[in-house]
Amino acid sequence: MPIIVNLDVMLAKRKKRSRDLAAYVGITEQNISTLKNGRVRGIRFSTLEKICEFLDCQPGDLLAYDPEDDDR
Repeated sequence: MPIIVNLDVMLAKRKKRSRDLAAYVGITEQNISTLKNGRVRGIRFSTLEKICEFLDCQPGDLLAYDPEDDDR
């Protein structure tokens, strides 16, 4: 898919754990893992907002578009 999720990169840059993010956002660690691996079809804006609050970042820091990465 040409949309790339860089959540794992931002977690590493901010030295935060997925478990802490999941607790802050109010979703399961499994859902965070699914999001990190790019296996989601959508994300609620409220969830994206909480992730950005926790990581002190912009949505563009988490998502990228690469038309060459269309593996599906």
